[in-house]
Amino acid sequence: MELKRLSADDIEPIKSVIFDAFTGEPWNDEWKNPEQFHRYISGLISNANSLSLGLFEEERLVGAALGRIKNWYSGDQFWIDDLCIVSDCQGKGFGSQFLELIEDYLAKNGIKKIVLLTERE
Repeated sequence: MELKRLSADDIEPIKSVIFDAFTGEPWNDEWKNPEQFHRYISGLISNANSLSLGLFEEERLVGAALGRIKNWYSGDQFWIDDLCIVSDCQGKGFGSQFLELIEDYLAKNGIKKIVLLTERE
């Protein structure tokens, strides 16, 4: 498994991963408008402080962490808006390994904290 930084060039695979992970249980997101979904993902990966990281198994994107760097008085923080693993890789340790790779990446880049808020509704 390999961690890579994602960019706007990766928007289609990112959309596939997010759609796969969040339209099923337990989230059941209903992205009925493809243009709205595209704007949502594009906004996450292209803002000024964006940080989007992908987990790759061979050449396949199997996980995504989309968020931003928040510059804070105590040091930079990675605020994650979406974190997921594709459904066929869930329950196999991919998420744990992804988080370890993210933590290593952030430490090497001087980012001191990760913030992830989750909510079903």
